Amino acid sequence: MRAVSLNADWDPRPDFELGAKDVDGESTYLGSKVWRNPRIEFVEKEVPVPGPTEVLIEVKACGFCGSDVHMLQSDDDGYIFYPGLTAFPCTLGHELSGEVVEAGALAINKRTGQPYKAGEAVCCEEMIWCAQCQPCADGFPNHCERLQEIGFSIDGAFAKYIKIDARFLWSIEALREPYGEEKMYLLGSLAEPLSVAFNAVIERGGGIRPGDNVVILGCGPVGAAACAVLKRSGAASVIVSEPSKTRREMAMAMGATHTIDPTEVNAAEAVLDITKGVGAKIILEASGFPTVVWPDVEKIIWEGKTLNTTVVLVARADARIPLNGEVFQVRRASVVGAQGHSGHGTFPRVISSMAAGMDVSPMITKQIGLDEVPENLVMLQTDRNEVKITVIPE
Repeated sequence: MRAVSLNADWDPRPDFELGAKDVDGESTYLGSKVWRNPRIEFVEKEVPVPGPTEVLIEVKACGFCGSDVHMLQSDDDGYIFYPGLTAFPCTLGHELSGEVVEAGALAINKRTGQPYKAGEAVCCEEMIWCAQCQPCADGFPNHCERLQEIGFSIDGAFAKYIKIDARFLWSIEALREPYGEEKMYLLGSLAEPLSVAFNAVIERGGGIRPGDNVVILGCGPVGAAACAVLKRSGAASVIVSEPSKTRREMAMAMGATHTIDPTEVNAAEAVLDITKGVGAKIILEASGFPTVVWPDVEKIIWEGKTLNTTVVLVARADARIPLNGEVFQVRRASVVGAQGHSGHGTFPRVISSMAAGMDVSPMITKQIGLDEVPENLVMLQTDRNEVKITVIPE
């Protein structure tokens, strides 16, 4: 089968020392410090054969993630932008849904307690947690010490087939009746980024009470998904700051009540004006440019009337943030990091929300085939008009 693979050169920066979990020449937890000269390759691979607890899936839809773009994008020295776990060469693609083709005898559907059967519709987690290390044992699979990631360190779903252990799969059959088969698979491919947003604002950010205000900085897929989650949670104002007009329009379709163009107005002043000086309970940093937006974050916290504001960092960035401790101490504010989407009942809650009417399909602004993946990954490095590009392998 044909697959879209990303390769790069192992060449650690002169001032970088490999960490305890890095494997020299193979994998690293800090990709932007090690990998140079990224390039896309089309490769032929054998159709994988599932083991006793594994499922072979025919991929029906797989979305682009900003991480895919940043693994191909490089700085002036040729190092990739993406700062996280990576092992190349690797087939890209992790936001997937598909149909079960074959399942091992011990590949159990968690919802039914029965083995998976051919024809069932599923989506899957991207984080392959080990279930044996201390974080996993403590209930924090997103922080697994032996983590592997689909499309980052092990082969992903920009291909016709992928095999995955059943414990990382979730049925999306609940979406079939309300949406139909074609849309079911599109929505299934959005379960992963939607779960990332849910984990960020509900699990790590602590959620909101109905009537709270929230601010989302950057409206890529995770920011757009957060609009839907927070509006459904009862937010009075869902305020999005985003320079792209297309993405601001998308934010409104996803549940935003107000949008701001930060290139035209001061974002913090606009938030304080919209909320009549109240400010926000949650501020989601989803732009990937924390040093740019941080003055606005602190102004909203300092001048707003809301105490206990939580700033959630969900976008991946290597930059250091110039944080003023006095602002956070006086205003009882906090900063938390959000990674991943696993555990805590996140995936089933997201799927149930979609089945109950949270239709996030407007996030998908473009559908392409495998042959079009390279040009679109390059395009997204400079063009922010598309929100979610989804690959349909057939």
